[in-house]
This record gives sequence, structure tokens and C-alpha cells, in this order.
Amino acid sequence: MSKEIINRVEKSGIINIDLSNFITKEVVELDICCFLTETNIVIEKEFRKSLSNYDWKKLSNKNVAVFCSADTILPKWAYMLIVSYLNEVDANAYFGEKKIVTNQIAIDKIKTLDINNYNQKIVLVKGCSDIDISSDLYVEITKLLLPVVKKLMFGEACSSVPIYMKKK
Repeated sequence: MSKEIINRVEKSGIINIDLSNFITKEVVELDICCFLTETNIVIEKEFRKSLSNYDWKKLSNKNVAVFCSADTILPKWAYMLIVSYLNEVDANAYFGEKKIVTNQIAIDKIKTLDINNYNQKIVLVKGCSDIDISSDLYVEITKLLLPVVKKLMFGEACSSVPIYMKKK
């Protein structure tokens, strides 16, 4: 005679948040170096020509991390000009290397969560993931949830660390 298995975690009403769900793998890097002269400087006429010869369509509708790997001083207008090209192909331009941009996009997604869904709830932010979750994502989700949750925990249902409990 076997007993029915009861999922106590499911019955507890705990809401699980997995921050890896906010991480996008859809970020393409664009290194400004490829538009510079051989000496890694910006000469406006050559820079503009290099930009106009680039196939911007391959970045269409993508999240693009714009950065420069060369040790050089770039004028601010260089970034602005690149963003204008990216805008023409409906690309989302971000400043920084891929990891930084990926985190920024995740933070932007976290900030769009409807906090009413977590009002007076017990929330568990998942601790383990197949991908490396940056600490700034944990900071953002905590800032967002603290004002509304009844209880906030970190980890897994079987072994969680209490973070916050609303005072009665």
C-alpha cells in the first residue's frame, strides 16, 4: 500500500523566483575598435566611412553591447554616431561589455515586475543556477520585494536562508 506523495512546498504558498529567467543570451558585442584607424585613433572622416561600410543589418532587432577594447580616448560623439546607426536597424544599444549589458537588461526586467503579485506573500529567491548570477541582480530583487512581501528567503525550499520577515 503506497501513500500519495504530497508536495508540501507547493501547498505552502511560497512563490519561487529564479533570477536566471531574467538573463538573456541575446546580447551581441560591438567593439568600436573595428572602426578605428590602425593606430587606434578616431579620425572623423575615416570613422564615418568605416561606419557607413559596416553591415548594420546583421544587428537588426538585437541587444548590442557597445564597447571599445582598445586603450584609446574616444570622443563622446563616436558613441552617439554608432547608436544612430543601431537605431536605424531597430537594435537596442547599451554601453559596456556583454556581461555588464546582460546584467543591465536583467535589472531592467526585474524592475518591471508587478510587485502586487508579491504583496504579503512568502517569496523564495532561488540560490542555485546553471549560470552565474551577478550579485547586483540579488540586490535589485531584494530592493523591489522588501516593501511588499511578508517573508523573503534565499536558497532552495529544502534549505533556505531567511532574509526578511515583516514585523506583526
